[in-house]
Amino acid sequence: MGEGAKPAHAAPQPAREEWRSISDLAQEFGVTARTLRFYEDEGLLRPVRRGTTRLYSRADRARLAWILRGRNVGFSLADIRELLDLYAPGPGRRTQLKAALAKSRERIAALEAQKADIEATIAELEQFCRRLEAEQARLAPGPAAAAGET
Repeated sequence: MGEGAKPAHAAPQPAREEWRSISDLAQEFGVTARTLRFYEDEGLLRPVRRGTTRLYSRADRARLAWILRGRNVGFSLADIRELLDLYAPGPGRRTQLKAALAKSRERIAALEAQKADIEATIAELEQFCRRLEAEQARLAPGPAAAAGET
């Protein structure tokens, strides 16, 4: 046998365990166990139970990645649930991807509108500050102010 070859009778090594505990999954995604339990209570994650232990599959990990991505961009839990419910493996994913794209474009439009509102508010506040500063300067004591009062 060549170097690194396995004997013919050796069983293939299984891939690393695909199940994760709640603490492992929480650490992997930088969330708390309470967050995972919340998503479970909302029906977004469906871990397997072994006694009191929750075990999360690769599918749960993929769902959690979708959930967190959705939350990070401002999707509601209802939006996320809808997208997760549309999942189908292979070409069936087209429906999910189409819906995710539509929701993403809607979110961009909403954020652009908020951005415009924020920019208008900032411009108004800047103008107000300039008026206040001018009024403050006019009322400030000094030689020019004292000369004008006589």
